[in-house]
Amino acid sequence: MMRKGPLVLVGGILTVMLLVLSGCETQSSSGKSITIVGSTALQPLVEAAGEQYGTENVGVFVNVQGGGSGTGLSQVQEKAVSIGNSDVFAEEKKGIDASKLVDHQVGVVGITPVVNKDVGVKNVSKKQLIAIFTGKLTNWKQLGGEDLPIVLLNRATGSGTRLTFEKWGLDGQQSKDAQEQDSTGMVRQIVGSTPGAISYMAFSYVDKTVDSLSVDNVKPTESNVASNKWKIWSYEHMYTNGAPTGLTKQFLDYMTSDKIQKQVVSKLGYIPTTQMEVKRSVDGKIIAIKKGM
Repeated sequence: MMRKGPLVLVGGILTVMLLVLSGCETQSSSGKSITIVGSTALQPLVEAAGEQYGTENVGVFVNVQGGGSGTGLSQVQEKAVSIGNSDVFAEEKKGIDASKLVDHQVGVVGITPVVNKDVGVKNVSKKQLIAIFTGKLTNWKQLGGEDLPIVLLNRATGSGTRLTFEKWGLDGQQSKDAQEQDSTGMVRQIVGSTPGAISYMAFSYVDKTVDSLSVDNVKPTESNVASNKWKIWSYEHMYTNGAPTGLTKQFLDYMTSDKIQKQVVSKLGYIPTTQMEVKRSVDGKIIAIKKGM
């Protein structure tokens, strides 16, 4: 099931109307709150930081919801939420006017193909990975594994995780039509319980119920992401509509503080941007980072 934020406003239609009309920083008798929507790959990190921030600041509520990067970007563009979480640059999403949004990069996430533990395959070539997701390979025995049909599972079309995986894992090719899920947590559950299943998810969601696949004998590890040996990764963006103010700015400052970057980001399987050996531009260009500069 999709992970839910640690604190959720209730009140049905009235709450939704208040959020939309107010730009989503609200004040009530119980305190201040902001609403953050979007990427499920980034959701666990923002939930954890939001819960800790609320503990340290009594009366402040950080409401975190998923829905995918496309939802986050469209909602913050419409000023329906305080922050839109995304795994991709706003410039990469159709229908988004990136010139109105301000990008706050709070970390890096690696994305890995994952399979059911019984498929009998641990490594594939990039060519084979593309052939799996475009439907040219249909049984795991074609890859030296068990005699099991390959069962594809995709994230929804608006997902930043899917866009990142297709761009860097499939060399820009689109995955064939298959079952889609909005929630990374549900993807993990289905892959773990379905013989022959394969999908993809952020490193932070991988657990003992599924197996990650290496690609061209490169393992999906944080150190390989930092050096760009593992190329399926993206920045974790928290977008605001214009420069942030008030509680929104305070929480974003908290997200990028040494405290959160050192204590929470790494602990949950994300990579602080300060650990990256390269940086990637909007157009995909990779530039080495000169340390100490």
